[in-house]
This record gives sequence, C-alpha cells and structure tokens, in this order.
Amino acid sequence: MRRAISCAAMLLVLTVLLTVPMMARDDGRYANSPLKPWFESLHSEYGQCCSDADGYMVADVDWESDKGRYRVHLEGEWVVVPDGAGITVPNKIGRTMVWKNYIDGHPRVRCFMPGSMT
Repeated sequence: MRRAISCAAMLLVLTVLLTVPMMARDDGRYANSPLKPWFESLHSEYGQCCSDADGYMVADVDWESDKGRYRVHLEGEWVVVPDGAGITVPNKIGRTMVWKNYIDGHPRVRCFMPGSMT
C-alpha cells in the first residue's frame, strides 16, 4: 500500500510538472519594437524560434563557420549548430543570434542566425 501511494504521488508530481507552461523571457519590454513581428516570424526546421526576448546575441569570437558548418560557444561549450537550425531569411539586425534549449543539462541550438562578422 505504501508503495502504491508513493507511485501515485510521483505520477501526480510528474503530471503537474509536464502540464505547467514554460515561462518565456518576454516581459513586454519589446512590445513596441518595430522588429517584433519579424522576430516572431523566425523559424528553423525545429519550429518557431520565438522572439528577440528569447534569443541571445553572440559575440563574433563565440561563433565560427568551418566548411559550411557553424559552431557556437555557449556556457563554456562549443556546440555544433545542427543543419536544420539555421534561419534562412536575411538578418535584419546584423548581429549573430542563437535560440537555445537544453538536453541532459547541456545547451543545444534550436535556431541560429549568423551575423555579419563586422
């Protein structure tokens, strides 16, 4: 009986955690940006990238291209940008941006938009 209650409690906790929506970083400060609709339209083969508020600017020294493949330095790791993560529309801001998620505690690239390297 004790084991059944413990399993039921664990299932309840997992159910609650899986049904709580993830919180995005957009706190409204970009609501009047003229680029907001453009950012919200960005997507890769992995889906919508979300908005500028969810993306991170990457310094030129923290990304590189080698033989058509990109790598990005995120949180102390060089992460290979998957082929499907590239954003194919022209970059309106000129800066390199990355939208990331985590797998097993390590950053992974969901969307990547190379900058002009100036």
